[in-house]
Amino acid sequence: MSYCTFSQNEPESSVHRHYHAHDYGFPVRDDSALFCRLILEINQAGLSWTTILKKQDNFRSAYSQFDIRTVAAYTEVDIQRLMSDQGIIRNKLKVRAAVINAQVFLKLIDEYGSFDAWLSTNHPKSREEWTKLFKKTFTFVGGEIVNEFLMSIGYLPGAHDEDCVVFEEILKKSPKWLEK
Repeated sequence: MSYCTFSQNEPESSVHRHYHAHDYGFPVRDDSALFCRLILEINQAGLSWTTILKKQDNFRSAYSQFDIRTVAAYTEVDIQRLMSDQGIIRNKLKVRAAVINAQVFLKLIDEYGSFDAWLSTNHPKSREEWTKLFKKTFTFVGGEIVNEFLMSIGYLPGAHDEDCVVFEEILKKSPKWLEK
């Protein structure tokens, strides 16, 4: 057994290898962690994932530790602060999407009890159905962002090759209902 093909050539110490071995595809159920992952996926659009992983701590700091209520209450002053923060991706559409999507998260949390419960209520869906739902619900999401987000949190298969050493770990930690 080895790592997935796309990760095999990464040095053990790389941020990408660490993410692959400890985060990618593992079930995520905490709403702040889910919000974090969505914001990182949105910011990755058009860039390398390694770039985002290297800036992950900067994002966490800039976006108030991904506290959903705090980000949902951001004002134009906060948006301007983020636009001048050299430690993150300074794309106005992506920054505004974070604020708008935090507000959407709050509405879903109010209605379903948690964002995770909203995801669970909608499971199972095909990639196409998830993409359609996310496009209807969120801002700055497309097929690739939705697909990677859902694979990264364990909702869609495909995060790891079946012969990857991490694949079995994920199976052990995944709720059985996700296999539907």
